[in-house]
Amino acid sequence: MQHKTINIITLGCSKNLVDSERLMRQFEEQGFDVRFDDEAPAEILLINTCGFILDAKEESVNMIMDGVRAKEAGLVKKLYVMGCLSARYREELKKEIPEVDCFFGKFDFDAILRELEVAKRKDLLFDRYLTTPSHYAYLKIAEGCDRSCSFCAIPQFTGKHQSVPVDDLVKEASLLAQKGVKELLLISQELTYYGIDLYKKRMLPELIHRLSEIGGIEWIRLHYAYPAGFPVELLKTMRENPKVCRYLDVPLQHISDRVLAKMRRNITGAETRQLIQTIRDEVPGIALRTTLIVGHPGETEEDFQELLAFVDEMKFERLGVFPYSHEEDTWGYRNLDDTLSQQVKEERLARIMELQQALSEKMMNKWIGKRRKVLIDRIEGEHWIGRTEHDSPEVDGEVLINRNYPLKTGGFYTVEITGTEAFDSYGKPV
Repeated sequence: MQHKTINIITLGCSKNLVDSERLMRQFEEQGFDVRFDDEAPAEILLINTCGFILDAKEESVNMIMDGVRAKEAGLVKKLYVMGCLSARYREELKKEIPEVDCFFGKFDFDAILRELEVAKRKDLLFDRYLTTPSHYAYLKIAEGCDRSCSFCAIPQFTGKHQSVPVDDLVKEASLLAQKGVKELLLISQELTYYGIDLYKKRMLPELIHRLSEIGGIEWIRLHYAYPAGFPVELLKTMRENPKVCRYLDVPLQHISDRVLAKMRRNITGAETRQLIQTIRDEVPGIALRTTLIVGHPGETEEDFQELLAFVDEMKFERLGVFPYSHEEDTWGYRNLDDTLSQQVKEERLARIMELQQALSEKMMNKWIGKRRKVLIDRIEGEHWIGRTEHDSPEVDGEVLINRNYPLKTGGFYTVEITGTEAFDSYGKPV
């Protein structure tokens, strides 16, 4: 086969990133020069899109149009699009952007390989071309979702929840460890539902146990645990297994009973508070990350004030907020009127984040003078940049250390915290 260059640009969530990395490995084995930078020139451009909310869709469309312009300028010979946006709006996109050579769905990996005349290597099914720093990687343990939240269209184009078999995940994680991966970030649309479809029971604790036995893996981090019906037995595993980070990402979305009901979250505000208390009691020292949605149809100023008071009361170690996006193919789009203006949504978002910044600044201060285990991600400017077990890449804070210290990327160090900001901290190796 003639040597070719391919640039795979990934937008959206880390689940998309895993899909891209699997494709990259197939192309790499067939002699392609593989790139993953939106500025990198290549004969073939493949864009893995996101179709979750309005901002993400706009970013994906803009990237496709950038690709069209690159093709028209002769910088790209072939332009392909895959992923969630392509799966959700394939026919519309074909009509609107005919310059794209072919649109693929989210899971059309075989079709993509056939289009580019690449013979699928089944022996590489568990292997990936890592685009993250070599010491951490995302591990997608399931795809799809059985929930029917009012605001979410994801089940429409990912399908029902499908767990990856335990043995397959152990194989994939073992290969990642051989590449130097020390931290596994477990991801899926609904982490705690893992295993029910395959094994008729929740299997996340067993999976964690198997993964923790892999040599070289030092941290296992858990993302996206649905709060309703949360399996409290998971907390015992988190507390007793030293490789599991004291960190849990639980997207709560709201606290008002009225709004939670409209969101179809199957949980009440009182149950939410009890869950948070249970998690903190069972796993001392845990950092809780949550995400919230403001401006959902029916959210009154009173509901928002209840949410604001909840954030103040619970003092989440990590928190993000999204303005509600009225998405086609969702229950909310079909049954609720999006009456709040974007300005009101943005104002409510800003008020919560202003509060969270003040809370975080106070919580961060408690670490001054204490020692923490830090994993170094990179060197940037005058600092080494690292993270504690309480911080996930890209979404959480970082630890900055003077670059004059003889550290190395991917290394773990004991660091004394010497100063803090609202979300980041400064330290020196001990």
